[in-house]
Amino acid sequence: MDTLRGHDVANDQDDFDYSADAGIESAPAVVSDERRMHVRAYNYWASLLGERSLPSIEDLNPDQLEDFGPHSVLLDFSAGVDNPAIVYLGTALRLECEIDSSIDRIKDVPARSLLSRLTDHYLQIIANAAPIGFEAEFINQRGAEILYRGILMPFSSDDDSIDFVYGVINWKEMASRDLTDDLVREVDEALRSAPATRPVEPIWADGPTGEGFRPASMAPADETLDLAGMESPGPDAALADWLAFARDGAADACDSETRSHTALYRAVGLAYDFALATAEAPDDYAELLAQSGIKVQARSPMTAIVKLVFGATYDKTRITEYATALDHGWAAGMAQGSFAHYLENYAGGLKALVRDERALRRAERPAAPDRNPGARAALKAATAIDTAVVPTDADGLAVVVARREADGSLAIIAALPQESALAQRVVLALGK
Repeated sequence: MDTLRGHDVANDQDDFDYSADAGIESAPAVVSDERRMHVRAYNYWASLLGERSLPSIEDLNPDQLEDFGPHSVLLDFSAGVDNPAIVYLGTALRLECEIDSSIDRIKDVPARSLLSRLTDHYLQIIANAAPIGFEAEFINQRGAEILYRGILMPFSSDDDSIDFVYGVINWKEMASRDLTDDLVREVDEALRSAPATRPVEPIWADGPTGEGFRPASMAPADETLDLAGMESPGPDAALADWLAFARDGAADACDSETRSHTALYRAVGLAYDFALATAEAPDDYAELLAQSGIKVQARSPMTAIVKLVFGATYDKTRITEYATALDHGWAAGMAQGSFAHYLENYAGGLKALVRDERALRRAERPAAPDRNPGARAALKAATAIDTAVVPTDADGLAVVVARREADGSLAIIAALPQESALAQRVVLALGK
């Protein structure tokens, strides 16, 4: 999934930080700025959930959402996923894409328009059944360089199938490359022509400045840094110090994750140590949560820990995985400083631990009540149908219900219509 980075048109300076050090494809910073449009859109989507598994499309009125409605589009999948209908297109998005006539379906979206960047992601929603965030840059139909951030969110008419997707996108047009290059040249020339002064030595905020010292960011990728004596704050450290140390570990993991799991396991271990420290300082923990705008979920308290350490806008799948791992350590009563080592030695590592923990939870979860026993009874008594009349799509695929007969054979007793949104969801899920 693309990382989330974007822009509120009404608040350029608040929402964007495209400094030279902030690459467009880099991991999101550890921030929790609720002014960002995609965050507000996600919070709105979450507020509509209630006790449902998916928000109801009946509760969505994009034309009444003055905040991000003009930056949004609503797609209708009730007639199939191949070419969903566009049932709402916000005025700001329509203007940016230079759409002066009505467009009814995805295939009508102009190429190289901002709307095409948003609708490129809609199949991910069907496959994942969860909001999808993304960001990137591209050259639009006017030849301008655009930086954008967007989010797509699923809606349902029956709390079962995803038959609507609501997307919100924000953007910013960048200065031309020629203008940027000219400014860089002017600055370089000004520096070269400035009068000579004493040599400027690097100033380090802390740590050694002796010969041979260099910061971790300058160390070669294959050089192991000596972290002896730096694995935790002192015993009398404040909770904020534990959080700062854990965040440093998370930043290291983002830089090192492609080379080794060691940095990631250390970061998750530090997050666990921070979780232990919060139990000793509940008031300080509540203050940190309030400052970051993060709320503790009763069913998943470790999610707040992970968001504080890795950032509230960190990848949602990773947040869930790390929180599951921390739950495992907490339930086992692991001691401070031991969790990273435990992950290193767990058969299969972090992924396997999360898998096993989720399997254990499913085994302990009571079976869901049969919401429609009459439907099962009808299928048990249904007459088998001839395979020759089973409807298939253009690729010859079909989604059917089969029943094991007394002689051990399988009989096809029902089939979903080929244009059914549910059938498309099953095909996408099985084809992953």
